[in-house]
Amino acid sequence: MGDNKSWRAAFSIYVQPRVRGMVFLGFSAGLPFLLVFSTLSAWLRDEGVERSVIGFFSWIGVTYSIKVFWAPVIDRLSLPLLTKFLGKRRGWMLLAQLGIVVGLFGMGSSDSHSQLQQIALFAVWVAFCSATQDVVIDAYRIESVNPEYQGAMAATYVLGYRIALLMAGAGAFYIADYSSWKTAYFVMAAAMSVGLVTTLCIKEPEHKHFDGRLRENVAVKQQNIWRRLSASFVDAVLNPFVEFFARNGRVGLLILMLIAVYKMSDITMGVMANPFYLDLGFSKKDIADISKVFGFFMTITGAAMGGVLVVRYGIMRPLLLGAVMVAATNLLFAVLAVSEPNLLLLSGVISADNLSGGIATSVFIAYLSSLTSTTYTATQYALFSSLMTLPAQLLGGFSGIVVDSYGYTVFFIYASTVGLPAIVLVLLLMRYQSRSKAYNYSP
Repeated sequence: MGDNKSWRAAFSIYVQPRVRGMVFLGFSAGLPFLLVFSTLSAWLRDEGVERSVIGFFSWIGVTYSIKVFWAPVIDRLSLPLLTKFLGKRRGWMLLAQLGIVVGLFGMGSSDSHSQLQQIALFAVWVAFCSATQDVVIDAYRIESVNPEYQGAMAATYVLGYRIALLMAGAGAFYIADYSSWKTAYFVMAAAMSVGLVTTLCIKEPEHKHFDGRLRENVAVKQQNIWRRLSASFVDAVLNPFVEFFARNGRVGLLILMLIAVYKMSDITMGVMANPFYLDLGFSKKDIADISKVFGFFMTITGAAMGGVLVVRYGIMRPLLLGAVMVAATNLLFAVLAVSEPNLLLLSGVISADNLSGGIATSVFIAYLSSLTSTTYTATQYALFSSLMTLPAQLLGGFSGIVVDSYGYTVFFIYASTVGLPAIVLVLLLMRYQSRSKAYNYSP
């Protein structure tokens, strides 16, 4: 979009029904995430588990980063009964959501002292089902509306996602403070009913079938089983990657590098955030209060701003803004680490962090959505989102060791510096696009 689009027209995008409907799917996607990530870290730390062990628990998040391996199955495979009655996208959504409910009940039923391995196994199952749900919701979001609306779809998705994070974060802290962590996980499992009901109420989107040229060139009925399996593998797994590079050429590698590092600073810092607050001496109620009042509203504000900025200015400039803000605000945590515990200072740091994170997330989702082909929606978006989180999750697994060895101050400076490559890559892509347009429109 160009700069000539009015602010009023940009904001009016949020009245679209499917844009508003993404709030509920965002909630369903966001609820499990913290329960296998930072809320789980807080639970384990509160129970006396060592920080180095907590850091390794963050590798559970790698499950989200390898969903690209089963995304082609979700793109192609129809589920018995569920696909018939709900459609391909909604059928997979419902199955994944039921799996999340089972896993959360399993985590809540496990003892953190004697059954740590069992908690880890249930957490991996929840992460697997949650990642599967993400693949389907991302495909639904992209297939439901035109590219013009993707920034707003991302913003309302983030709204629902952050409401869920508020519940799985601050809400779980409140419940754990007044009752127990087990009760908190049981309540979160019940809250997944929002996703189940939404899946039953929404309409199945129209989605294109896979390119049939491969099947047209070979008489499938005359092939043996191995040749048919080979053709199916090429069509489902290889063609989405070939199509991406056919559209983008060599710059596709630069795009993939940006995707791999854009969220690295944010995710790396997030592993130790709650243990950091607790080690500073803040109570679970203090953390929940500040997350509720400041973190939540600042994230929603940032996400809404990101959606509007995409409509008004396009994607690349807001993408650069988000990368700079995320890296800069991580330095504020280093300031917090060397300061006396102060609720006002904590509120300011969390507010700045969530505002920048909201802008960066909604813009980045819109950017990833713009890169996909509707023929291979689920597979290509899963590739992008997997690549987005895998390097950061692997790096985040060592966060506890960094903190134990060098302290929180050095850790947060380190978390900020790993965001610098994203800034450089955005600038390079902006320069490439500028040169490409100048070439295409030169007389």
